[in-house]
This record gives sequence, structure tokens and C-alpha cells, in this order.
Amino acid sequence: MTAYTHYHGKYLAHRIMLQGRNEEAFAKSLSAARVDMKPHQVEAARFALHSPLSKGVILADEVGLGKTIEACLVIAQRWAERRRHVLLIVPASLRTQWQQELQEKFSLPSIVLDSKTHRDAVKGGKPRPFDNPAAVIITSYQYAARKHDELRGIAWDLVVIDEAHRLRNVYKKGQSAQAKQLRDALASRFKIMLTATPLQNSLMELYGLVSVIDDSFFGDEQSFRGMYGRTTDRLSLQGLRRRLAPIYKRHLRRDVQEAGHVSFTKRIAVTFDFEPHDREAQLYEGVSEYLQRKDSIAFGSKPNQLVLIGARKTLGSSIAAIVLFLENVIARLRKSEVADVSVVEDIDDTAEVEEEIADDAILSDSTGSGPSEDEDDDGTGGIDPNVLAVEIAELEGYLSLARSIGSNAKGEKLLEQLPFVLDAVKSLRGQRKAVIFTESVRTQRYLADILSQNGYAGEIVLMNGSNSDPESQTIYKDWKKAKQGTDAISGSKSADMKTAIVQAFRSDEKTILIATESGAEGINLQFCSLIINFDLPWNPQRVEQRIGRCHRYGQKIDVTVVNMLNRKNQAEKRIYELLKNKFNLFEGLFGASDQVLGTIESGIDFEKKVLAVVQSCRGETEVREAFERLEAELEEQIKADMAETRQHLFDLFDASVVDVLRRRATDIERTMSDFEQRLWLVARAELPDAEFLNDGIPHFVHASKTWSTVWPEADERGWQFFRLGDGTLADGLVEEARKRELPEAKLVFDYKAYRSEGQPRLSDLERVSGKSGWLKVSLLRAETALGSRDSMVVAALTDDGQMLAQETAERLFQVPASHGPVDATYPAGTMAAIDGEAMKAAQQEAEDESRKWLDEETLKLEAYAEDLESANKRREKELKAEADAAKRALRGNQSMPLAEKIVEERRIKKLEQERDDLVFGSFQRLREIRREIDDKLNDVAAKLAITPQITPLMTIRWELTA
Repeated sequence: MTAYTHYHGKYLAHRIMLQGRNEEAFAKSLSAARVDMKPHQVEAARFALHSPLSKGVILADEVGLGKTIEACLVIAQRWAERRRHVLLIVPASLRTQWQQELQEKFSLPSIVLDSKTHRDAVKGGKPRPFDNPAAVIITSYQYAARKHDELRGIAWDLVVIDEAHRLRNVYKKGQSAQAKQLRDALASRFKIMLTATPLQNSLMELYGLVSVIDDSFFGDEQSFRGMYGRTTDRLSLQGLRRRLAPIYKRHLRRDVQEAGHVSFTKRIAVTFDFEPHDREAQLYEGVSEYLQRKDSIAFGSKPNQLVLIGARKTLGSSIAAIVLFLENVIARLRKSEVADVSVVEDIDDTAEVEEEIADDAILSDSTGSGPSEDEDDDGTGGIDPNVLAVEIAELEGYLSLARSIGSNAKGEKLLEQLPFVLDAVKSLRGQRKAVIFTESVRTQRYLADILSQNGYAGEIVLMNGSNSDPESQTIYKDWKKAKQGTDAISGSKSADMKTAIVQAFRSDEKTILIATESGAEGINLQFCSLIINFDLPWNPQRVEQRIGRCHRYGQKIDVTVVNMLNRKNQAEKRIYELLKNKFNLFEGLFGASDQVLGTIESGIDFEKKVLAVVQSCRGETEVREAFERLEAELEEQIKADMAETRQHLFDLFDASVVDVLRRRATDIERTMSDFEQRLWLVARAELPDAEFLNDGIPHFVHASKTWSTVWPEADERGWQFFRLGDGTLADGLVEEARKRELPEAKLVFDYKAYRSEGQPRLSDLERVSGKSGWLKVSLLRAETALGSRDSMVVAALTDDGQMLAQETAERLFQVPASHGPVDATYPAGTMAAIDGEAMKAAQQEAEDESRKWLDEETLKLEAYAEDLESANKRREKELKAEADAAKRALRGNQSMPLAEKIVEERRIKKLEQERDDLVFGSFQRLREIRREIDDKLNDVAAKLAITPQITPLMTIRWELTA
């Protein structure tokens, strides 16, 4: 009977698990990903791992092109290679998003390490929580810096640093002490730095960023300044572009669009203006003035910025949120306690903002004394009970006023306009769905209630940090029941809860998703094209993240962004104008540009500036003037004279890039088709009793479950995703097939049976149809510049003496065969010669790869040596000129007192000594660099001298029937 045999299974299993090249290097990771990978992303990942000698790269694709996916692909590849000490350093606000991306799209386990989780791990018997190869480690800048000594002692296989432009000033003396500790702790590890804005104000920022990866890429700071730091000369910039080529990769949105891989939709801005009722305005003004006072007990003259930011967010959210805030402050005061973070716990991202503030501190502090975990100064000493009673009474008055307000003008405006904007989205061919964002959990509940009471009952889903409400719990239980037994369940309740909520929102029954900041982290809502900012964050990066939930890959409709705007609140209006006009967040094809978002080192820093305005200004005139100053500051940064430099260095349109991306798309498609076919045939060879079907989507039924290599169709139909890397069926089958010992046998390959399944023609096989011969498969392990490299070696011969090309011989394993006894004698001499030639070719390929890597590294070290030599010569000339000038001056000044003359002569001698030391030191350092190059050459030569390891896998007597 014709079938796919264990010989097919063993060959294909080994072929799948090879450490491949080019696209093949990522085939396993790509096939296992639940994401529509774009060619530019694969190109970036390939670039990141193109050389095993590299110390790291900067991936700087423009905003909106998916740098996170690029890094995840590299992580997945390292994971597949079982190199699993992986560290992710990200802004605190992005930790959950990264965790979600790794789990949902690549099924990679991860843990977030912070003070609590680290402490819990130590208590649980893990003294070094960062040293955990069972999960990707995600941590914030702040916590990574705090634990730099622990990080230093771990042999990380990969370190990914997101929003890496935060480190671009690390080269500056006397600044960023903890950022320097972070750089030094990870100096010897391979790093991928992600940033769309590698420099903003000075080319020295680029020097700082590169020095984090490799401090011997450029010469020292002085040599870089001399060559690039003071000029925008085009020739110099072209030289710098060439110099950066091995370490820096940037794709532009226009390149990707030109290649035809991504079509971007537009953003359409809509404003819902409203005027608060008189009592609402009275409440706002009263509480706002209270927050501004320097003599209040709850907030005082040195209020906690995190608490104040949370209080201001609450004030701009809803009456319901203000009620809870006032209740919390009053409760604290009744216990003679000042306001702390607990009074703004309703703001769902408070914990993350707290860590962002800490992140911001470590990147700007000059002492290295970052924030303490145990700081706790409640400032309650010596409270006057009479003053306390008056303050409580004042707040109770505001609370009473808030509770008396029956309706909220902002909520009324939303109810009035929502049907019209939903209809407008429907007319644009979008779905009749809306995501409403708020920063307050209490406001979220208020919105759910009023919308349910006004025609949307049963059409609403909620998403926040906990989702403990009964509706969400029911959705989760129903989803879990429906997905029981499938790999859709990740095992992480928070991740699965989000998946369940998104799936419910996607259904025809639901119209509105009301989401908080932390709740919406990491989710993709391309099927929705209407976003309503019920309350608007001050942080431009947060606003961009909100809009990015919908305005992203896969979005086919122009996205409408609605902002609720209080016409009586001058500060709110001015913040909106800044976000709209300066950051360009709400309109256009791409939203905020890299250049503009890059003007702020961190979003929390911008929030602090807004807070300073809101807290200090009273009256419309003061507010207007303060925001005009902030706007002018932004304008100056945005229009910094580095704009032209950035364009010539990074953003020149390159038609060759477009051509590469077009070719890459074809290469990826072919590679993935080949890989998936091999994996599919392994299943057919190893599961002869399974039922294999193809009704447009290939799938098979085994052990009462349906499996398919096709995503997302497998997920949509409730099937199992048949892929490598998650420890399920595919991994087990491949491992079993690879280990199986097989005797010499005859396989009769049935080409007619192959074609009867609708498979494409194999023209080269047709030319040997009706012939028979011998085939030997071996695994060759050759040493390269860094580690081993495996190759499949297939030697094949026909009985009439024709040698088959390896590609032709490999295609035999795509054809089903019947198994029988050997009917001829193995031609040992002839086959040995063919096998030997195939072995030489495979080894030569490994040597060529080593040479390429070595040449790149040698060029880099030689450029570094030239930098130092150039800088030293320049400095040597300066010292000689200074000493010679001093000598001439000394000779020309006969009246100089002897004591002064001696001092001057000593100074001259010191200059000459410095020059001599510089010359001597320069020779020494250049000799060290040459020695380093020689050591690398010797190391590679030694590895190439190692005899390749050859493992015979199978010998087959073959026959191909017509």
C-alpha cells in the first residue's frame, strides 16, 4: 500500500529541525506564530541575528510597523534554539502588553518581575528569580537598574530593550548614573534595542545608544565628536550611514507601502463639545482650587505627584469618579492620614504610572540613588484638630454637592451623539461598534449603567485590570467552556480573560467595549474603527496606544477618533489642542510621527509638565499663557536643527529597499509553504491511522481532535494549531521520528498517487520517472565561527550511473511510497565518491558563512582602530601646538618672574608628557585591537580544523514509478 513511511518521517523531521539560513532560520518560529508576519518584520529579525559575532543591533522602524513583533520573532527563534535566558527591559506601562504579545502570538511563557513578584519568588525558594530559563523575563527600567548586580551575573542569551531612546544620553558625564549601571551590567550580552527615534537633538545621542550595544563600535567620545558631532555635512553623514549599516536597521512606512505589504488607513477626528451644568462647574472649580492649595492637610505643600496626577484624572472623568475620590480622601483625613495612592486607586493604571515615574527618575538622576522601595513619610505630624475638622467639612460639602448632581453633561452628550457616530462608521463600511476609553473604573461602571438604561442593554462588555464584575466572569466561563481541550486556553487567567472579552465584543451581539488603560493593554481590535476618548490622558504616548488598539495592521476602515471636550475648562481645551496640533494624534494617515513623539523622553515627564501648569495657574489668562510657553518649548524641540540630519541619516527613500522587501515576500511564502508541507508529511508518516482531509484548509483528525497547520482558520474553527514549539503533538512526532533507527530498505515512490492528490508537478522528478537507484542521507555537523552548523547531505544515484542533484533527491520524500525488501547490491565505491563530494560542498558552505561573519567583525574592529588613531593624532597635534606656542611665549617674555617661569615650564613639560603618553598609549591600544583580530582569526581557523561530525541517517534502494 502506498503511504508516507517512517523513512519519510525521519528525513523530514531532521530537515525541519536544521539550523537553517535566511528565511529558513525562522521557519519554525514563523510557522508557530499566530500573527500575519510582514516581510519587513522578517527582514528586521534576520538582520538582528545575521551574525553570531555581533553584540547587538538597533531596530528603528517607523511607528506603526511592528517593532514588537520583530523582537518577538527573534525571541521565538532563540527559544526554538533552546537559548532561553531572555530579558526584556521595557517601560513599566508596556510590561503587560509585551506579555500579551508573547503569549497570544508566539505562545511563549513570560513573567513580570517587580518588587512583589521578585520577593515572592525568593520566598518560594528561588534565590535568583531573574535566572529562569523557563520563561522570558520582563521588567521595567527602574527595576532592572535596581537589580543591576543580579542581572550582571546571568548569561543572557538575548536582551531586548524597548523604547531604547531613553538611554541615548547615557554617554553624558554626571548624568543617568543608574542607566550607566544598566549599560555596564549588560555590556557583554547580545542586545536588541527598539526605538523609532534614535536621536533627537544631537548626533552624540546616537553615539550613546550605540555604546550601550558595543563600546568598541565607534572610537571614544572625543573621536566621534571630531568626526561627526559638529557637522551636518552630507559626505560625513553618508559615511556614518555606511558605518552604521551592520548595527542599524530602519524601515519607513512609505517603503513598506510601496512594496505593497501594508495599506494604512486614515484617522478621522471628531469632537463632542459639551458644557457642564452649573453645579458640575461649581464642583470642578471648588475641588480644583482645593487641590491647588499649599496649606491643605491631605495634599500639603509637597504633594505626591502620582496622587495629584490621579486626582486630576479623576476630576476630568465623571461625577461618579469624583464621589469615590472625595470619599477616599475624607476617610484618610478622619484617620489623621494624608492622601496617598489609595485615594486614586480607582484610576486603573496608577501602579504602572508609579513605576513609570520611577523609570523616569533612573534615566535622569545624577546620583545613582534611585527611589527607595521603603519610602513612607506620611507627613502627619502635628495636625491641628480644628484645621482638620474644617478641611473635612469642606470636602464633605463637595461630596454632598457631587451626590446631588443627578445627571452628567458629558454622559448626556455621549448618549445624544453615539447613535449618529455609530451610523457614520457603518456608512464607511465599518462595523457598528465602539471602544470607549476611560481612566476610571468607577466611570466605566457609570457608563455601562447609563448606556444600558438607554438602549444598549446586553450590548456592552467591560475590560479593566481585574474584570471581576459578574458580566465579565460569565463571558470568561462561557469562553473557557467553549475552548475546553483546545490550545486557545493559554493557562494565564488575565490573558485568557482579555481574549474572551475581545471575542465577545467581536460577536454580532455586542456593540460597545468600555475599556480602561491597563485593561486594554496588548489587545488588538482591528475589527473596530470607532474610538471614543471619554476622558483624555495627558500623556501623548498613552493616547497613541489607545488609538493603536484599532488603527493597526489589519484595519481596513478609516478609524474615527472621538474626543469629549469640556468647553468651559480652559486647561482641558489647551491639552486637547496640544495633542491634536503638536502631536498630530487624531488625524491623518499615521497619527503621531516618530519625530514628534520623540521630543518627549517619557510620557510621564510630559504629564508632570501639564500638572505643573494645572496646579499653578488660576484664571483663563494664566492657563493660556502657561500652555503657550509649554507649546513654544515643544515647538522648539520638534523643529530642532537635527531634522535635516535625521532625514539624510535615516529617512532617505531607497528603491533598493522596496525591491528587497518584494523579493523577501516571495521568499517567505515559498519557505513557509515548504516548511508546512514537511511538517504535514511528518504527521502523515507518523500517524497512519489519522484521517487527513483538505476541503480548502488542510487538517487531520487524531485522538478525537482536529489539527491544522493553518492559522487563523484553526483558531476560528476551534481546531488545534499543529505547530512546533509548544510541547504538543507536533514536537512529539518530530522527536520520535528523528530518534528512530531504520534498516536499509527499498521504497517504491508512486508519483501517480502523489499527483492524484492534486499536488503540483515535480518536473525534475518526472525526468527520472521509471528509474531506480540508491540514496544515502547523512547529517553533517561542521564548526563555524561561533558554534555548530548542521546540514542534510543527500547523495543519490540511478542504476544507469546518473547522479541526482540534492534538490531532486530531496523531492522524492514528497512522494508517497510502498515499502519492500532490497533487491540489489549497494554500489559502495560509486556512492562513496558522490557522498564525499556532497560532504565537501556542505562543509564549504559552512566555511563561507564563517568567513562572511569574520570579515564583518574584522572591518568593524579596523574602523574602530582608525577612529582611535584619528582622534589620537588630532589630540597629539593639539598638545604639540599648545606646547610649542607656550615655548615661544616663554622665550618672548624675558621679564617674567623666575617662579612663574618655572610653573610655566612645568606646564609645558606636562603637555609634552601627555603627548608622549598619548602616542605610547595609542600604539598599545592599536596593538591590542590587532591582537583581537588575530585571536578571532585563530579561533575560527581552529574550529574549521575540527573534523566534521557525520551521522548516517538512512540508506534507501529507491524506485520512482510513473
